[in-house]
Formats: sequence, C-alpha cells, structure tokens
Amino acid sequence: MANPNILSVTSIYGGTAYVIPSSTAANSAWKYDGTTALTGLTPASGSVHKIDSIVVSNTTGSAAAANVAVYSAVSLGGVANYLAYQISVPANASLIVTDKTTSFYVTENQSIGVATGTSSALTFVASFEIIT
Repeated sequence: MANPNILSVTSIYGGTAYVIPSSTAANSAWKYDGTTALTGLTPASGSVHKIDSIVVSNTTGSAAAANVAVYSAVSLGGVANYLAYQISVPANASLIVTDKTTSFYVTENQSIGVATGTSSALTFVASFEIIT
C-alpha cells in the first residue's frame, strides 16, 4: 500500500533523523554524486511520514551550500524535487528548510536526499511523525 488512508490512524509516533554528509556534491546537478539519504524518512509499508521540520546547521567557520530534495522513488531514485537548492548556509548558522507551517508527507515510494558543497560542514536534522 503506497499511500494509506490517514483518516483511520492507529498510531502516531515521533521521530528524528539526522545526517552529516561526508562527501560533496561535485557535479552540477547535485543529484547523484554526493547525495546522501536522510535515513529513516522512507516509510515502511502501510505507513506515511509527516515531515514537520528540516533544519540545516553549519558547524564550520565558512559558508557551505545545501540541497534538500524529495525523490519520486526510494533510495534516491527517480526525480529530485528540491525543497532547497544550493542555498548558502552562513558560517556557524542554521537554515530552516521547512517547519510545521510548511509540513509535508512522504509515502513509502519516496525518499529524501541531502547534499552539501563542503564535506562534513552541514548537519541535516528532520523531525517527523510516523503515521500508521
């Protein structure tokens, strides 16, 4: 079941996922080369995830570019639909890509990928609800 009916919810659990990409997005499209999955955000069969927030933090002394995309298939396959595309995150600062006012759903046939232009500079953190 790719998109369950959330009208008959049996459970809602909170979750947090994070990743610090150690490789960089070297190609101009940033799609495959260096893109890292935000692990835990692809729902199991029969569930859907409501993404409440994605925050990108730069822990270095230099600006670093960030990408966040929802992919139309699992394992970063299909088409990348960007929420953030090559946005510069200032040194020692954070960028709120999405929050509760712009939350969205991810189904079991989708995935979320992130990329950075600077290795190990950015931390991507997502808060989400697992709905079954």
